[in-house]
Amino acid sequence: MKKFVTAPFLPTEVGIEKISQNVAKISAYPFESGYGITLAHPMRRLLMSSSVGYSVIAVHIEGAAHEFDTVRGMLEDISIFIINLKNMRFKINNGDDRIEVKYTFNSKQTITGAELSNDDLTVINGDTYLATINDDYSLTFSIIVQKGIGYVSSEEIRSMVSKEYIPIDAFFSPVRKVTYEIEKMLVEDNPNFEKVVFTVETNGQISPIDAFKESVTIMYDQMSVFNKVFNLSDVQMVENSFEDSNVDLKALIVKIEDLDLSARSFNSLDRAKIKYVGDLALMSE
Repeated sequence: MKKFVTAPFLPTEVGIEKISQNVAKISAYPFESGYGITLAHPMRRLLMSSSVGYSVIAVHIEGAAHEFDTVRGMLEDISIFIINLKNMRFKINNGDDRIEVKYTFNSKQTITGAELSNDDLTVINGDTYLATINDDYSLTFSIIVQKGIGYVSSEEIRSMVSKEYIPIDAFFSPVRKVTYEIEKMLVEDNPNFEKVVFTVETNGQISPIDAFKESVTIMYDQMSVFNKVFNLSDVQMVENSFEDSNVDLKALIVKIEDLDLSARSFNSLDRAKIKYVGDLALMSE
């Protein structure tokens, strides 16, 4: 005999499929009809707008007064040089939020992103072209790379850097593309349940799986504001949602850096790219 539904069906399964280094599919199911889009749309927005990345925000080129200037010995105008620089995807390696790096090239050569990588800074797309030095001329320039989210215009950046620097529009998001599909699925003879499948592509600054994890954490943190009014602790919400589960979801999303670990233990986990307690649980499985 058919029973009345007194609470929405809770999804219980998550699937992760790594397509390539920068592309992954993440799925969750089964959802009640209509719940798939309710989850999928805000998750896509969070992934596109709130993922943390790195961008060059300013450049200083010795001998150049402004972005429409030229310098002797370099094939490109400064404006073209800046466009090429904006096409590079940087990653700060030393844990800082901002880094300033100075470069000097003394001989005739072609400069690509690979020449800008060092111990503290990596250019993900190292084959990206930057400039050509035609003559025996010394080209010296400095760049500032910043960690951030979203988009910041050069006008806003102007007040954040010293006067000798040329500010550059900054696109921080490491997520190139996010799509989702809502698939119908059968649960207990009911064909109206849904499966949500996300396809996430990043630029290499972060893996698509880590980008998805960060967005889930952001959504969780944003929703927790209601706890102040409704007096729902995190533990209560988890227990109410997963009465039949022995999994402590709150513990799984705790960041490793928030644990009281020794420096040796933390560095070992960091090198293994373990960021959350849940990452360790997956490895043990």
